[in-house]
Amino acid sequence: MDTAYKGTNKMITGIVFGVITFWLFAQSMVNIVPAIQSDLGVSLSTINVAISLTALFSGMFIVVAGGLADRIGRKKITYVGLILSIVGSLLLVLANGSILLIIGRILQGLSAAAIMPATIALVKEYFDGEDRQRALSYWSIGSWGGSGFCSFFGGAIATSMGWKWIFVFSIVFALLAMWLIKDTPESKAETTGTFKFDFGGLGIFIVTMLALNVFITQGASFGWTSPLTIGLAVITIVGVIGFIKYEAKRDNALIDFKMFKSKAYTGATISNFLLNAVAGTLVVANTYVQVGRGFSAFQSGMLSIGYLVAVLGMIRVGEKIMQKTGARKPMVWGTVLTLIGVGVMGLTFLPDLMYTIVVFVGFILFGLGLGMYATPSTDTAVTFAPANKVGEASGVYKMASSLGNAFGVAISATVYSAITAISSVEVAASSGIIVNVIFAILSLISIIVLVPRESGENEDDPINASNVRPVGAKH
Repeated sequence: MDTAYKGTNKMITGIVFGVITFWLFAQSMVNIVPAIQSDLGVSLSTINVAISLTALFSGMFIVVAGGLADRIGRKKITYVGLILSIVGSLLLVLANGSILLIIGRILQGLSAAAIMPATIALVKEYFDGEDRQRALSYWSIGSWGGSGFCSFFGGAIATSMGWKWIFVFSIVFALLAMWLIKDTPESKAETTGTFKFDFGGLGIFIVTMLALNVFITQGASFGWTSPLTIGLAVITIVGVIGFIKYEAKRDNALIDFKMFKSKAYTGATISNFLLNAVAGTLVVANTYVQVGRGFSAFQSGMLSIGYLVAVLGMIRVGEKIMQKTGARKPMVWGTVLTLIGVGVMGLTFLPDLMYTIVVFVGFILFGLGLGMYATPSTDTAVTFAPANKVGEASGVYKMASSLGNAFGVAISATVYSAITAISSVEVAASSGIIVNVIFAILSLISIIVLVPRESGENEDDPINASNVRPVGAKH
């Protein structure tokens, strides 16, 4: 690797474009459910599966991709991810039924698995100190801000040009990303010994995650007390226990649980999982205002424009607050704002105009909260990652994002659908949003309990004490 190379703004732009490709096909989907259903003639449950598949496959393979990035090259894996994104988006453009839709979403999930950890590792490799925090802020703008941008953009494109054009733009962004990072030198971790891939651990992990996802998304259809649903629950529980025990005995473990000896890293990862689960609010709120209040896809996208502006404006603010106070305060404050923003969206008993205003304000608070949380959380995870496992640690951190998003969307959609069958759409929407309020509360608790008040309190951290610096200081 080129140790003299310093990261450039061109490299940051390419990375941001690469990250945005994920959100174009991930977040825009929640705004265009009715359009896809009408155009392709597929059921709502099929579309919900398609929405969650990308995050699920990303979550299952992101640690693998992060580990491979450390071994064979972080730039190479980023390119692999961008190529998979192009192919997956192309399949959605060509889709005329459920088959290409499902395959395309799976490929897009694999592309996200490659892009996310590899680009974070590139940022840590070629930026330092406050420059790295700035680069991570722009990465967060692409990731967290990208969700708001693509939610609005997706609705506008679907209404004016047709939903498939979203994925044409996704291909364009991926091609631009490949061109912008072409001059970035390759980066690999320093390793010793022969690399042996943990296929056994991956197999257990995939079976467990699939069982859990099918349990959550299809449990209501199968019947919660049916033998199949109970069997899936048993497979999930046995799989989790078996995976942890299996990995503890492996030198080449898929997930090195020693990373979680760091309370700071653990707090960032758990809160990241839970705050991403709150994304279920977007599915419930967007579906409800279209079904229950008669909004178009474009109008529902406009409701979230405040989220976009707030999250983009707040990410750099969160970075500056972190440099003055440490990571914990902006993480706590951001989560509280998110909690309030999500909570007010559940007030579905309000009349049309009042509810529209409340939801608009709720999206702004949601965006302010996530924007404030994003960079401090990512920087905490990266700072306390082992130097030779930045890709893997970033993969675990982003796996928390992807799985949190997948299960948050699945649980929220399941609650919404189940209650719609027995009650009004207003009660169903409120119930689905309450689930997300609970996720936000749990995220807040994890930050308060695990993330230290100031960086200096991490000096005894067993994972990476050498990374500790005084608050606001450069590395």
